[in-house]
Amino acid sequence: MISNLAFIHPEAKIGKDVIIEPFAYIAANVSIGAGTWVGPNATIMDGARIGKKCRIFPSSIVSGIPQDLKFRGEESTVEIGDNTTIRECATINRGTAAVGKTVVGNGCLLMAYSHIGHDCAIGNNVIIGNSTALAGEVRVDDWAVLSAGTMVHQFAHIGAHVMVGGGAKVRIDVPPFIKADRDPLSFLGLNSVGLTRRGFEKERIDEIHEIYRAIFQKGMNISQALEFVENEFKSSTDRDYILEFIRKSERGIIRAR
Repeated sequence: MISNLAFIHPEAKIGKDVIIEPFAYIAANVSIGAGTWVGPNATIMDGARIGKKCRIFPSSIVSGIPQDLKFRGEESTVEIGDNTTIRECATINRGTAAVGKTVVGNGCLLMAYSHIGHDCAIGNNVIIGNSTALAGEVRVDDWAVLSAGTMVHQFAHIGAHVMVGGGAKVRIDVPPFIKADRDPLSFLGLNSVGLTRRGFEKERIDEIHEIYRAIFQKGMNISQALEFVENEFKSSTDRDYILEFIRKSERGIIRAR
């Protein structure tokens, strides 16, 4: 059902069974996948590529131009995966010449008043809490949870399965599988509850725990700790992801409190 009180540009591509409520605005260079619901007063601007079965709540703005003084009107996009929910007053800015697109994966929840800056890359099943704000070119890997009021500095990288506490200031990178909170943001142990809920077996969680004990609690510097982990732990998807994440960090990683 498409309300005759909504504005839909004739060049917009609207999929099958899309519902568009009164007073929604859909610009020309937009595509919306089948089964998506667009709530009243939602604004979907040029460059939006929205997947199937998404829910876009009132007063949210998808694909607004970047809040970046270097932006010169270049063509860019926002790409939203399937089954993602964008709650009231959330804003997602499109990309700039730096990357060209802002990406939000499948199955994400962007809560009310959250903001995703230009050129961000958000993985699958990520939860962005109320009033959480991500600056430009932030990366958030799959299954991460950023609690309400989190502020994330530009270029920061947050690993998979991370739980960031409410009101946190993320100035540097947060490695995967952990809980992070306090000010300055610190390592507070594994996100063991989240890992268990996602089907991680006890042995797997224990090994990740031992890896982080070596990194944060054995008195070594980061280079020494990574060499120790590489030598003492067999190669696995989790071990290799942790090592790669930390070695590729350009901003540095949080430390234990």
